[in-house]
Amino acid sequence: MAANQSPDTVGTAVPRIRVQDAHKRFGDVVALRGVNLEVQPGEVVLVIGPSGSGKSTMLRSVNRLETLTSGRIWVDEEEVTARHTDIRLIREEVGMVFQSFNLFPHLTAAQNLMLAPSIVKHEPKERTRARAEQLLARVGLSDKADAYPEQLSGGQQQRVAIARALAMSPKVMLFDEPTSALDPEMIKEVLDVMLDLAKEGMTMMVVSHEMGFARAAADRVIFMDEGEVVETGPPARIFESPGHDRTKRFLEHIL
Repeated sequence: MAANQSPDTVGTAVPRIRVQDAHKRFGDVVALRGVNLEVQPGEVVLVIGPSGSGKSTMLRSVNRLETLTSGRIWVDEEEVTARHTDIRLIREEVGMVFQSFNLFPHLTAAQNLMLAPSIVKHEPKERTRARAEQLLARVGLSDKADAYPEQLSGGQQQRVAIARALAMSPKVMLFDEPTSALDPEMIKEVLDVMLDLAKEGMTMMVVSHEMGFARAAADRVIFMDEGEVVETGPPARIFESPGHDRTKRFLEHIL
């Protein structure tokens, strides 16, 4: 499905994420200019572009951390941008991992994972603890369940943040530059967790310039500039023979 295809032209398959004619202004600054894109179930989409191109704004709009000036967004059949939508239910299905880890410093790694399921889903402590231990093992931190964030490295904290997002059993994972705050030696451990998620079929939108991850896991790359989707396609084509001069100029600086 082409990234700029409108939901009105979708066939029988329902995209996991649909963005239609999304515009966003911050005062005089135009962050998004008519963005249209779709992400299919199980697809891994990498979003690249220069600073200020609208990547993070677009990503944050998917679970309404940013409110569009105009346009519409769906997750499955639920319209995120509709006034009647209970955004809390959307956020249960759309996990998000940020550049900063945002862990609660007074809670252990396991307690950080247990918090949302116990409060939002009213799950019993025994169940949330078992699930937390399972997820920490999944991200390679089974021995850190009772460690506090200050006792963890940056890479370990980011892996806890990923596990915390997974604790709500989301259908979609959004990653907003998840490795940009990490030291180089810690980046691989986070990317390895993301690669495993991709292999397991998790639908993912990732804002990042980690080209190794793009080549290993991305089904599609979207290049944004000045609030617009300039070009979209498979990683090999985008990186080796981009069709737009704006894409070529950008890639010359990061490849």
